[in-house]
Amino acid sequence: MTPANQQDKVIGSALAINLRHLRAFSAVAAAGSIARAADEQLYRVASGVTRSISELERALGRPLFDRRARGMALNSYGDLVLVRARRIEREFEEARAQLVARGGIGATADVPSLFASILNGRRLAVIASLVEKRNMPAVAREFGITQPAVSSALKDLEGGLGVALLERKARGLAPTPAGEIVALYFKRVLAELRHIGPDIAASEGMLQGSVTVGALPLGRTQILPLAIASLLARHPGLHVATVESPYDALAASLRSGDVDFILGALRSPAEARDLQQEALFEDSIAVIARAGHPLERAKRIDFNALRQATWALSRHNTPSRELLERFFSSAREAPPIPAVETGDLAVLRGLLLESDMLTAISPHQLRYEIRDGSLVVLGFPLDETRREIGLTQRQGALASPGARALMAEIAAVVARSPDFRATVRRAGG
Repeated sequence: MTPANQQDKVIGSALAINLRHLRAFSAVAAAGSIARAADEQLYRVASGVTRSISELERALGRPLFDRRARGMALNSYGDLVLVRARRIEREFEEARAQLVARGGIGATADVPSLFASILNGRRLAVIASLVEKRNMPAVAREFGITQPAVSSALKDLEGGLGVALLERKARGLAPTPAGEIVALYFKRVLAELRHIGPDIAASEGMLQGSVTVGALPLGRTQILPLAIASLLARHPGLHVATVESPYDALAASLRSGDVDFILGALRSPAEARDLQQEALFEDSIAVIARAGHPLERAKRIDFNALRQATWALSRHNTPSRELLERFFSSAREAPPIPAVETGDLAVLRGLLLESDMLTAISPHQLRYEIRDGSLVVLGFPLDETRREIGLTQRQGALASPGARALMAEIAAVVARSPDFRATVRRAGG
């Protein structure tokens, strides 16, 4: 089976997990007995609870309990599933708290039971996608179902909650505060469901499932490709996807569970609220130009020479741009005004190679061009532009085995590469 087919199978299995069965499993694990769970927690007949447990085990392809004369005891697979089941329960409870606080529902609403009655992860995904895409036909096509089925799923949930999740506006559907809350927590639950299969596979020595990396510019050229190639050489059943977006968009995806972790420049505590950051190394930006640029041969490069140059810089509010402007400001000099602003490395590379433009970014982002001599780092040190580069996760998240393995591989790439310890050769200095 190819990694893509394996990935489709993992996602399909996650979406098929019945939330009511998962709730029954958690109750039996806590009570140690189907009868006690049925009578004291679930208020269902014991035969129905037995059927829920059997169907969940069938869906996961593993037994979750050791059946004993005195009751039910979790086995090693059950222990793994229980971790995710309890995290899902906490996500539903946090969703209830947020809906009461900001979504307009009553404090007595039994939201966890309502969410469990949605039936399965597929319906969670339909609702979350509808809030995100705001287009019923598009969601129907995405899941291969009819528009009436999408509408029915929405109406059922809205009826149970007693609040609208989407409103019709002149330009189409728009999520209400309750809709935004539901979408966020449904996505987090879906992430937990997706990790159940890979958790089980990892316990048997196999890495599978999908890892989605938020890739900021600095890690894309060298670190991430080396780490992915090394990991997949050993674990070909793993599937890795990268998302290249501005930091704010990646952080939002991280908080919702759509992205497993971010690799790139770390942010201030205020920007990284409720995120966990791990520094891997320090980096600084440099002034970079084409080989043979007039400033490459200059004995001395001063601020006046830089002001007269034509610049191609990253956009406002990006780390490298802010570092450069802060450097000039601390020297009481006006920062360069760029002729071109771009976040596309291919565009920047072409501009540098085909003109006398300068840029100021990390040399790691143009590593191969600097190594082959087509680009050079000019002799104008920007040592005060140091920043930390590392990994960012959502606070309290439990990464999948594949995500943990890729983060470990990234750390290993950084640790063994001389590129992150040696200084870059400077031209003209």
